[in-house]
Amino acid sequence: MSNEYVFTENARPAEISAEVSVPSKLDRRLKILILILAIILGAELIWLLGISPWMPLSVVEVAGIPELDKALVLAQAGIDGRSSFMTVNAEASEYALESLHQVGSARILKRFPDTVSITLEPRKAVAFSLAAVDGRISPVFFDKQGVVFKIGSEDSGPGPNISSLPIISGLIFEQAVLGTRLPAMFNTLFSDLERINSTAPELLRAVSEIQINRKIYDGFELILYPVYYPVKVRLGRELKEDTLRYMLLLIDVFNAQDVDVEELDFRTGTASYTVKEASLG
Repeated sequence: MSNEYVFTENARPAEISAEVSVPSKLDRRLKILILILAIILGAELIWLLGISPWMPLSVVEVAGIPELDKALVLAQAGIDGRSSFMTVNAEASEYALESLHQVGSARILKRFPDTVSITLEPRKAVAFSLAAVDGRISPVFFDKQGVVFKIGSEDSGPGPNISSLPIISGLIFEQAVLGTRLPAMFNTLFSDLERINSTAPELLRAVSEIQINRKIYDGFELILYPVYYPVKVRLGRELKEDTLRYMLLLIDVFNAQDVDVEELDFRTGTASYTVKEASLG
């Protein structure tokens, strides 16, 4: 007999080599595909984050005050044809826009990568005064910050409703100019007017005039003249809703009792009044 052995484990070396080479080619193609995708993604990120935010804005929206010229708004905000998402300073532009006498507040919203929206809130009248303008007496309107934002028929746009606003007397104007801001000591008065006008406007409609009585050493005090009762009402520097309600309540009592009061005084925190002297006939 012949001593020949057959080793079946090594019988097909060519087939095994072919089986190993197939997945190797697939891995190489997959790596190439991943590399291509990575290059494309990198290029997109470079465009989105590194290039497009520095390109000129495609959309600039302005809303809130239709009568205000868009070119003026953009110039005031420092936005021009070269401005981009990255170069627009929203906070600085808002501050600049709020310096316009027509603008009460401004909000700038940047939307990546090439859009800026500007929303303007117009100033709203809380009171008005009368002043000589070009030889004529004209209404001068103030907002809650004591800023003159409209004079008579000056400036475009609809005017405030005078019948719903209290008139302020005692203010002295050397020259009424749009954008003029009253001295800081009047800030509380105009913020009080804005608050009461928002919460209880009927109280202000019951007052025909608010007089500012300047004092030499202590700022000023307020004197109110109600619409339906001929009495002078003295207050301190603050205009409070509770005080106005109490004033109207006392006036109702005086009317009901047919008491002829000359002056009401709330300056000490409690109400006191002076009755008119009867005339001798």
